[in-house]
Amino acid sequence: MIEIVDLVKRFGPFTAVDGVSFAVGRGEVLGFLGPNGAGKSTTMKMAAGFLSPTRGRIAIAGHDVENDAIAAKRALGYLPEGAPAYGDMTPRSFLEFLGRVRGLERAALAGRLAQVVDEIQLAAVLDQPIETLSKGFKRRVGLAGAILHDPPCLILDEPTDGLDPNQKHEVRNLIRRMAPDKAIVVSTHILEEVEAVCSRAVIIDRGRVVADGKPADLVARSPFHNAVRLRLIATVADLGARLADVAGVTRVTTPEGGTPGRDFLVVPAQGASIIEGVAARLRQTGIAIETMAVEHGKLEDVFRDLTTSDAARTGARP
Repeated sequence: MIEIVDLVKRFGPFTAVDGVSFAVGRGEVLGFLGPNGAGKSTTMKMAAGFLSPTRGRIAIAGHDVENDAIAAKRALGYLPEGAPAYGDMTPRSFLEFLGRVRGLERAALAGRLAQVVDEIQLAAVLDQPIETLSKGFKRRVGLAGAILHDPPCLILDEPTDGLDPNQKHEVRNLIRRMAPDKAIVVSTHILEEVEAVCSRAVIIDRGRVVADGKPADLVARSPFHNAVRLRLIATVADLGARLADVAGVTRVTTPEGGTPGRDFLVVPAQGASIIEGVAARLRQTGIAIETMAVEHGKLEDVFRDLTTSDAARTGARP
């Protein structure tokens, strides 16, 4: 439904997007991730037809964005960065305007407007000038405009930016409800949001795709996947030496906020399962355990590893 092939965008000598390719099918929610300046918003602006690519091809629901622009835009709902709107209009008048531009007939527009207002909880501010709304409500007005014509494809740039926790929860639920019938791209800096609503994630850095997979598969690439977190009953000064020859163990550290000598994180090689070997060695040496748990790693670990310099990686969490 959304197809991006070898996409390149240059601004003079600067290459903002450098050969990005991915496709999103119906029923997929793709988390589109990258640090600031990685090329996320530029890629989405090209996919939505607001910027022309230097090279590459984009299709929305089978329509080429460059050569069949109107048909492509009919099939797309786009929430851009900043959710721009006419400040002197109310959400009601703005959404009615968008609906008319989209070609919705009066009865269809009235029904669709009522549905969207209910889904995004805009009733309380529907007749208040947009310029007087909070950042969160402005964002919700922009999201309402993106889904008003019920398009099969959605590109949402930071859809929960500025929302409070309850509002974020509602928007995530809305995305989940829409997901089976649509192809959705969600750009976000909130990595927990990717794990909550996305079936797949693409990470870009410096204009290039550096990872593409299911969130759970990417989390499994964390250096802390299958690490063993321990709290001992009594202090042990040389646990690292005692576990050094256990198969798969690479290092033993004190986790952030832990008590030296009692709290430990035993890190495996490439996600190796070490829990049984660690437990057996502790029993053999008579070390009493208060708690033991297996870490699954975090998407944050993988994101940091893929998008920071070698020097910055040395600061990765223990």
